[in-house]
Amino acid sequence: MTTSRAGEPAQPRDLVDVAHLVTSYYTVDPDPDNVDQQVVFGTSGHRGSSLKGAFNEAHILATTQAIVDYRRSQGYDGPLFIGRDTHGLSEPAWASALEVLAANDVAVLVDSGDAYTPTPAVSHAILRANGGRTTGSGLADGIVVTPSHNPPADGGFKYNPPHGGPADSDATKVIAATANDYLRAGLAGVRRIPFARARAAASSYDFMGTYVDDLPNLIDLQAIKAAGVRIGADPLGGASVDYWAAIADRHGLDLTVVNPLVDPTWRFMTLDWDEKIRMDCSSPSAMASLIRRRDDFDIATGNDADSDRHGIVTPDAGLMNPNHYLSVAIQYLYGGARPGWSSDRVGKTLVSSSMIDRVVESVGATLWEVPVGFKWFVPGLLDGTVGFGGEESAGASFLRKDGTVWTTDKDGIVLALLASEILATTDRSPSEHYADLVQQHGDPAYARIDAAATREEKAKLAALSPDDVSSTTLAGEAITAKLTAAPGNDAPVGGLKVTTQSAWFAARPSGTEDVYKIYAESFHGPDHLSQVQQEAKEIVAAALR
Repeated sequence: MTTSRAGEPAQPRDLVDVAHLVTSYYTVDPDPDNVDQQVVFGTSGHRGSSLKGAFNEAHILATTQAIVDYRRSQGYDGPLFIGRDTHGLSEPAWASALEVLAANDVAVLVDSGDAYTPTPAVSHAILRANGGRTTGSGLADGIVVTPSHNPPADGGFKYNPPHGGPADSDATKVIAATANDYLRAGLAGVRRIPFARARAAASSYDFMGTYVDDLPNLIDLQAIKAAGVRIGADPLGGASVDYWAAIADRHGLDLTVVNPLVDPTWRFMTLDWDEKIRMDCSSPSAMASLIRRRDDFDIATGNDADSDRHGIVTPDAGLMNPNHYLSVAIQYLYGGARPGWSSDRVGKTLVSSSMIDRVVESVGATLWEVPVGFKWFVPGLLDGTVGFGGEESAGASFLRKDGTVWTTDKDGIVLALLASEILATTDRSPSEHYADLVQQHGDPAYARIDAAATREEKAKLAALSPDDVSSTTLAGEAITAKLTAAPGNDAPVGGLKVTTQSAWFAARPSGTEDVYKIYAESFHGPDHLSQVQQEAKEIVAAALR
């Protein structure tokens, strides 16, 4: 009988060969006619491994030239901020991008210490440079070289336009199509100069200092300091590694950087649920080492490799479910902690917990439910009409104390700091607050499972209409809604959501695997949740026939 190694320390056989990974980046030529080796932008940019011909030098040269072409077509002629995380492929891709940007006379701003840069710090820099403008001359934009929490063999490359958040599908479709045209043309038309000249042409920007110094305008750091909250921050080997030490030093916090190591093999990680190394700070298996130390701190936190996600660990509950923490954060922020906010709208993705719906109603706020993807929150955060935007995968951001924009991309650092503010100002941990919410609203059971689907079935699922669902009940309850467009903005959800009075499921095709994802929740407990999941498969199968 085999035993899962999930949550156990990585072994030498689990580690990527970084030298081979980087060599493959430069030596493997992708096949532009192979769909698995083309440039494809998902919800967070283009991702893939150089070992599979999916993230190689040709991809980055072509994609960067495509971004240059796109920003010119849009009239974006200001500086471009570029950051990178700690993945083994991030620095090679960062260097390739600089070569193309400089050859195209783009004014590039890189980290002043040649250090790693979290995604939220790039968003913060773009917004600060643009001063609230999204039109006109001199607009800044940015690139973040990161595959987020993906395994060490992966690379990632994403574009943030002048609004500071993830590029929408209108932009990414153009960029991906142009990049693939360059690949098919053997990179003809891609301009490039040697790295030494490109690096010399770039200017420096203090991403970390600017971001860390601005934090008191968002988080009550004085309250955290005065309460003496003992914080343990684990960067999980990611880009926030130096930021946490700087936050502790500049703001006088009792904060320990639990693991200051950076290693592109991530040999210090515990294995995720599937026995892979993955820097998912919302996973109990990936966070096992920090969870084991939960009694050493009042609040312990983790971030993924580019620091756009958060994981919250408390002594009384261990690692909080992301949906649970989002619910608590919303209750706290809209329950009186931010009197300077004029917005009462709460942004939520439609696969996030319905506990959020109940919390929003209880604090007298307005729910704004959108499709999966943080990009949908960007307009509301930018103009201050949405105070908080969060998604079930442990990504969120919120407004400054005065109700103006902080970032329009996910910020795992500030969500982690907010947990300490909640403890400092209420003398109760976020998990204790969630227990109160359960007493008030019920205890939902939530899970995500995968079901097999062909490429054709996934395409059909993404194009379903409510009329394709003939069922009138789900797990013994009358169906109250069949959604293929989000209630908040009427945008297509790329799948289906079915709701009842006390349960729901949502089915969406995977962008990278031959499966579709079923998100489901029930306020009647785990057994009812299992019934919802089973009937969800049957409903989707019937709709796809």
